[in-house]
Amino acid sequence: MSSARLGIGFVGSGFITRFHIQSLVGVRDADVRGVWSPNREHAEEAASLARSLGVGDAKAHTSIADMVADPAVEGLWLCGPNHARVENVQAICEAVTSGRGSLRGIACEKPLARTVAEARQVRDLVEQAGLNHGYLENQVFAPLVTRGREIIWRRGAALTGRPYLARAAEEHSGPHTPWFWRGDLQGGGVLNDMMCHSIEVVRHLLTEPGAPRASLRPRRVTAHIASLKWTRPPYPERLQQRMGEDVDYSARPAEDFASATVEYETEDGVGVLGEASTSWSYVGAGLRLTMELLGPEYSMSINTLDSGLKLFFSREVQGRSGEDLVEKQNAEIGLMPVVADEAADYGYQAENRHFVRAFLEDKPPSLTFDAGVEVVEQLMTAYMSAEVGRSLDFPPEGLETFVPAVASGTWRP
Repeated sequence: MSSARLGIGFVGSGFITRFHIQSLVGVRDADVRGVWSPNREHAEEAASLARSLGVGDAKAHTSIADMVADPAVEGLWLCGPNHARVENVQAICEAVTSGRGSLRGIACEKPLARTVAEARQVRDLVEQAGLNHGYLENQVFAPLVTRGREIIWRRGAALTGRPYLARAAEEHSGPHTPWFWRGDLQGGGVLNDMMCHSIEVVRHLLTEPGAPRASLRPRRVTAHIASLKWTRPPYPERLQQRMGEDVDYSARPAEDFASATVEYETEDGVGVLGEASTSWSYVGAGLRLTMELLGPEYSMSINTLDSGLKLFFSREVQGRSGEDLVEKQNAEIGLMPVVADEAADYGYQAENRHFVRAFLEDKPPSLTFDAGVEVVEQLMTAYMSAEVGRSLDFPPEGLETFVPAVASGTWRP
């Protein structure tokens, strides 16, 4: 018998935590009960947001262990920075195994970790603690992706054969906060930050609804990384002025563009392709997500900037810059698209409905930490391919101990 509602605690209080909190307005069986962050003020702000939206009587906690010990908190959403992932999971699991508190589940934002070794460590820790676990990948829950995939497979694939090519891209002008730009803290550049989305989306689109992930196996990876914008003068100086002296792309750059082709094999031995690309050097209205799925007699396409609502402002309409129209917004005048409900349109709302129900019913979500480990394995193989300049069979030798040159500070574009 499941409980009626799930009390959620957030580890981390930044941009992505706010997205999740906003999405919970449309989730009927969950309440935000706690937030922890090393920055107490930020934790208080996130808790205040939850209370103001009416999605829970949230409070800021003094430590992760304190939040685990709170009986009102039954599930944790890990939304902290990549470089704190292992430390945060260790703190959670220690609190649980020592009897400080109990949890019904733990969900982790992308990517699961910075390397394969860290990702496997995170998975092993939660399994040893006996915790139900889920890997958060919002884009596979986006309504347009869900609806388009269902129709393509039900009508096109059923009559003319399975799809053979999927493409996904995520592009914007760069992250909000400094640690994302630092390869040592983040684990890489745009490939690690955003291709975790795109590479999972192409696999999702190419997988028949209801079939297990294992029905599609990656066999070969070919990738390329580059710095197209942020190492070109005067952009390193501008970036450092915005993000602080520790973000120095003249000395320690990270890639701002990445592309990868993954060759998959079906259970029947049929080869299909997934193409993923990501960019921090895209200049447009704001964040652009594009997806395509192609088969023998059909296709589908998605572009999140092709929104149903567009606004035009002349030069006379002057105001402060912000993100009130679209995430990673780049302009305030001209013809601008509006993503009316980003938390729903980008998939966070449906994602959180699914994970909340899974934890309440003590069932594994559709994506577990195993999926998160597989994503990191493909990302690291992509980095390896880019570094050696050729295609690599999957999984390549040395994958578990591999650290990208971007992360170690030795990459030179």
